[in-house]
Amino acid sequence: MSIFINKTSRVIVQGMTGSEGTKHTRRMLAAGTLIVGGVTPGKGGQVLDIDGHSLPVFNSVSEAVAATQADTSVVFVPPKFAKAAVVDAIDAALPLVVVITEGIPVHDTAAFFAYAQARGKTRIIGPNCPGLITPSQSNVGIIPADITGAGPIGLVSKSGTLTYQMMFELRDIGFTTAVGIGGDPIIGTTHIDCLRAFQDDPETKAIVMIGEIGGDAEERAAQFISEYVTKPVIGYVAGFTAPEGKTMGHAGAIVSGSSGTAQGKKDALEKAGVQVGQTPSETARLTRAILKR
Repeated sequence: MSIFINKTSRVIVQGMTGSEGTKHTRRMLAAGTLIVGGVTPGKGGQVLDIDGHSLPVFNSVSEAVAATQADTSVVFVPPKFAKAAVVDAIDAALPLVVVITEGIPVHDTAAFFAYAQARGKTRIIGPNCPGLITPSQSNVGIIPADITGAGPIGLVSKSGTLTYQMMFELRDIGFTTAVGIGGDPIIGTTHIDCLRAFQDDPETKAIVMIGEIGGDAEERAAQFISEYVTKPVIGYVAGFTAPEGKTMGHAGAIVSGSSGTAQGKKDALEKAGVQVGQTPSETARLTRAILKR
């Protein structure tokens, strides 16, 4: 089992003909992802040959869906054009759109997320995220596919780098699905969305949740865990040493006054019964010990 993607997911790559799109299409194909085509406005009708895979290019997502029955899109489109690309996918009623692009203006993200909510057909993951992977089945985004295998852990993380580290730390156990939700102030899929999906997935036995300073997403996730999640949750919060008032890496990772601190998030999670590691390695050790029990 898995959440959001599996071996039957039919994926199109928006921006496949660009350098980043082509590079990561190659990586996703090597991981076994079922990629059925790409979308680049103005280049419809072309066929891209990538490592023996002949992939058709379409002018719009609707054209791609009609021809390929795609149900998932991954967006490798520059920030200036990302909003139009995501709206194109929403108009095509794709169930899942994974937005890798970094640097999308927040008002653009707010607009396409609100549009997706109003239409009620499309889940957005990201933007500014590494995507998600169900090991040995499908890899949609930029997560390295060779650092872990399938297993009983569900992972949800704001940080791409910490996603990779945690997958590697627990590679001997493995994951149902690992989801990088992104660290921008507005994202399409939250910790809570993933916690709910992992709770409902019978093959996920434990959940690792990685947060970071800024905002109140982790505090809200802690409240959800206390009310809904019965599986063990192990947490890590990045940013204990971050100086107040300084944005750290992600646009959403900023501490202002007393809100959004790592300690505050840790306290909220522990109150909800979550074991919280001080480092990624300690978090992995806690996960391993809980699964052994």
